[in-house]
Amino acid sequence: MSQPAFDFGDDELDDVANPTYSVGELADAINDTLRRGFSDGVWVRGEITGWSDRGQHAYFTLVDDAESSDADSRQRRPNGRGKAIVNVQFFANARMRLRPMLQKHQLRLADGMKVRVFGHLDYYAPNGRIGLKMTGIDPKYTLGEIAQSRDEVIRRLVAEGLFDANKARVLSPIPLRIGVVASVGTAAWHDFHDELQRSAFGFSLTVIDTRVQGDIAERSVASAIVTLSRRSELDALVVIRGGGARNELAVFDAERIARAIAASPVPVLTGLGHEVDRSVADEVAHTMLKTPTACAGELIARTARYSADSEATFASIVRESRHVLAAATTGLSETAHRIARRTHAAVERGDERLGMRVDTLARTAPACLARADERLTEARRRLVGSADTVIGRAESRLDVVTARVAALDPAVQLARGWSITRRADGTIVRSVDDVGTGDTVTTALGDGTLVSIVSPDPSPPKD
Repeated sequence: MSQPAFDFGDDELDDVANPTYSVGELADAINDTLRRGFSDGVWVRGEITGWSDRGQHAYFTLVDDAESSDADSRQRRPNGRGKAIVNVQFFANARMRLRPMLQKHQLRLADGMKVRVFGHLDYYAPNGRIGLKMTGIDPKYTLGEIAQSRDEVIRRLVAEGLFDANKARVLSPIPLRIGVVASVGTAAWHDFHDELQRSAFGFSLTVIDTRVQGDIAERSVASAIVTLSRRSELDALVVIRGGGARNELAVFDAERIARAIAASPVPVLTGLGHEVDRSVADEVAHTMLKTPTACAGELIARTARYSADSEATFASIVRESRHVLAAATTGLSETAHRIARRTHAAVERGDERLGMRVDTLARTAPACLARADERLTEARRRLVGSADTVIGRAESRLDVVTARVAALDPAVQLARGWSITRRADGTIVRSVDDVGTGDTVTTALGDGTLVSIVSPDPSPPKD
């Protein structure tokens, strides 16, 4: 409807064709139109944001989810711009009525949850907004969304070969060094920690205090798993959380958490506090336990089995050692007895042989001594008989040698007329070239010596 601007005539302000509403009248008209157009109520699907509890009432905004933001939905919105939103009022009476159904399906309404809700449209004049008074909800839609998202994550992990990656890790038979991803201070943490404390084993815990629900839970849990998986000294990682609504536990269906578990080189155990459903984190973990207490119990049981097996093995080693030692002692005793018997026999045989040799020696010794005495007497006789002959031949050889020595005596040669001439230094002159004019020489004769000085040869030189 339109009215001419600046019409200052005296006509009536309203007519049947062009009525003018007050703000309150317009609000009533809008509500009448909404009630007529949506008299039976309306179903709306979307994602919860801005959840707020105000006393027993709740208020939130429902925004387009991924499915409702397609081309057809955009065409139904003016200009096709941005995500559509609707304000929802969830009053106390409706909450009380729907609470048993939500509890039955283990659902708790919260931000990020995809829902299909039923209600009646209402224009609230004080703030000028159209809202939806929620009176019903379709739990199967939310559960279906959770299941579909979960199945898509599992399909991708299987396709990439990551689904069983952590199951292939070797879990230590005595996992005492444990990395823990948990919200410290919660009942789940105390159940796990106290169960380990009551055991007789020295568990060492490396804990990262982590948000396990809410907007940052996915990033917080995944980061904690990645951080602890880099600790090579850890035997196992434990991810625990207490029970809760199914949609709250759906955070452990997140692909980011599943990939962190699959990539961990350390075996991961989960105890996520739900008895029926298995999350994606449970599926990809090395070992899935139902509760944090059961998770602690598994670690204790595994360590106890190792301890019992070790004690049994040690006892078996002791028994076997005693058996082997007893057998060795018996064998050694028998060997000692055999050696003793054989030693006595050998000594007796040795005594017999020694006695026989003594007897033989006693019998043969006189004859041997008599023969030796005879040989000695004969040798003495031959030695005395040949001594004169030997001495005579020796004297003859001595005379000949004496004559030869006398013949070579220089004094004898000098007596025969030979002489020996020496230089002043005592060396013998054997040639005229050995001396020079003016040299002093000494000549030894048979009856004395002459001292001479060499002079030139007076004879004329030969041509």
